[in-house]
Amino acid sequence: MKPKAWFGRKLRALPNLPELKAVSGDFGLSTIDRTAKLFIGGKQARPDGNYSRAIVSPKGRKLGEVGEGNRKDIRNAVAAAQGATAWSSATAHNRAQILYYIAENLSGRADEFADRIGTMSGTSAAAAKAEVDASISRLFTYGAWADKFEGVVHTPPLRGVALAMPEPLGVVGVICPPEAPLLGFISLVAPLIATGNRVVAVPSEPYPLAATDLYSILETSDVPAGVVNIVTGSAGELAKTLAAHNDVDALWAFGTTELSTMVEMLSAGNLKRTFVDYGELTDWMDRAAGEGALFLRRAVDVKNIWIPYGE
Repeated sequence: MKPKAWFGRKLRALPNLPELKAVSGDFGLSTIDRTAKLFIGGKQARPDGNYSRAIVSPKGRKLGEVGEGNRKDIRNAVAAAQGATAWSSATAHNRAQILYYIAENLSGRADEFADRIGTMSGTSAAAAKAEVDASISRLFTYGAWADKFEGVVHTPPLRGVALAMPEPLGVVGVICPPEAPLLGFISLVAPLIATGNRVVAVPSEPYPLAATDLYSILETSDVPAGVVNIVTGSAGELAKTLAAHNDVDALWAFGTTELSTMVEMLSAGNLKRTFVDYGELTDWMDRAAGEGALFLRRAVDVKNIWIPYGE
């Protein structure tokens, strides 16, 4: 069955990656060349292979570099996520408060993130500001859902009841869509951590700097180490490693049709739950299509507890 909000979506057109252009006639002092690290186990970590990739603006100007994650970086991130089991057993109220805290800290730096999005993707200042505002709103939404997404009581055909209780999946890999570098990241990660999962996320491949700027927000928002791990690099290569990893319980992949096909094929061997978009573009600004029960239900397993009773 297809969600009603996703009916009639168009295939995603991948953005054209700009090429670095030579700068002529610029005699000013060069800025410090900053390389964004990976974020594993609550700490910024250098990539295992010591390689990086340049991030270029639509005008051909180099904005910075990000680490090129590989199989060993995914291994380390999954190990860190496995060690953060206390997050799954924490109270839903506590998780809600931390999501609110992330949203509050992000709102204090909204202009900075809007400027970063506009510089990377070439969108207008108004569109970049709208994406940051939607990201903050989405964090508040899932903070509100954290202690309200509860189970139900069924009445089976016997003298008793059945409790349907949602439980976190465990360690979930997330391949973020190339578009909406901040909103797409938060729209996928927030429902997972709100329901008690630990995440290994691969941000937007062409525009990863919005996610790497989020490190400092997570570090100052009481997010326990290992709950959110971020590995930058090739979405296809890192998705292949996550899909084949036996200690990853589920994988959400948003990107090309080929990516979805590969994720489903490789996940079949270890019976990993997948959530893919088959290359169809999601309007992340649309609340009906980008948030809510559509994502919360896929972030949990439902455990049925049968309770028989007498007269």
